[in-house]
Amino acid sequence: MKNTLLISNVTIVNHDEAPFKGDIYVDDGKIIKINHNLSDKAERYIDGKDNNWFLLPGYIDMHIHGSAGHDVMDATQFALHQMARSLVQEGVTGFLATTMTQSKEAIESALANVGQFENNEDGASLLGIHVEGPYISKKRAGAQPIEYIILPSTKQFAYWHKVSKQRIKQVTFAPEVEGGFPFIESLKDLNVIASIGHSDATMEEVDRAVVLGVRQATHLYNQMRPFHHRNPGVVGAVLLDDLVKTEIIADFVHSHPQAIKLAYRIKGAKGIILITDAIRAKGLHHGDYDLGGQTVHVSKDGAHLSNGALAGSVLTMEQAVKNMKAITNCSLQEIVAMSSTNAAKQLQLATKGRIAEGYDADFVLLDENLNVQKTICRGKVVFEK
Repeated sequence: MKNTLLISNVTIVNHDEAPFKGDIYVDDGKIIKINHNLSDKAERYIDGKDNNWFLLPGYIDMHIHGSAGHDVMDATQFALHQMARSLVQEGVTGFLATTMTQSKEAIESALANVGQFENNEDGASLLGIHVEGPYISKKRAGAQPIEYIILPSTKQFAYWHKVSKQRIKQVTFAPEVEGGFPFIESLKDLNVIASIGHSDATMEEVDRAVVLGVRQATHLYNQMRPFHHRNPGVVGAVLLDDLVKTEIIADFVHSHPQAIKLAYRIKGAKGIILITDAIRAKGLHHGDYDLGGQTVHVSKDGAHLSNGALAGSVLTMEQAVKNMKAITNCSLQEIVAMSSTNAAKQLQLATKGRIAEGYDADFVLLDENLNVQKTICRGKVVFEK
């Protein structure tokens, strides 16, 4: 009976079927049974009969730099563990540790650190690495330090992949820069998601990149050539191409609510991945914080560098989900797609992003206002409100 869990009388929500009331029995981190009125003996019981609770697959954040005072670029095991522990409070059960444009040495140090990381029982699972930069457009640098931007190098990236112990899952880069197009093809060989971002590409260049293998776009609208009716740019190309899933930071700071609604209308829930792009200031008070050696001022208006450029966010996945629901009136099934299933599919995680027998027992339990009540990772309750 060790490591067993029985969840009863909750509404189970997946991306592709009608929500249904049921029970779930979990053993050793896996979903063993889903049915009505299960009576299996378990080490831990959760009964939702007096609450209108919804059970969703745990949120997956594919783009997060930091949280709770820590950052992936700190390159310490302590920082990663503290991030993992803090993220469960917002319903996140898995994340990609995201690096940023820095010196080669700093990036390598962060990659090597993640390569040595082992998940703890009390935190979200670190699912891999998202390398954001340094192969980006200087014109669309944003908060990425321009002095460290370099051209894509297949040889260098293969070395970085080795340093990380093959844990790099996604790379954000600008395909239009010198060496960008051959770089896409090398990513396919390494089974790494090619994501266009911090890019000044034309629509034609994006189309070519998609043919070569680009399948994702990093924080839609932000630091990419904008839409113009005579030059649709990166934004137009990404919105129109069904092969490309796009990240969205739904904090209403990085994008106007109606711009988010527009993306939802065009891409649909199947084409959107909710992310936070959060920095170490997430969960902390307003004030000044470090981001890659730069001072970021965090206020009610978001996180900005001294020059006014947006520098990541302090958004939680819990709030991203609420904001998406509020502006689009999407269904809970669509929330599941945007917060978990699409990310799991992109990352080729065959047993995540869905509540089904044989899948990992990674859940978030929500009330009717989408507040996180409990987070369950690998079949263990790791957060309770």
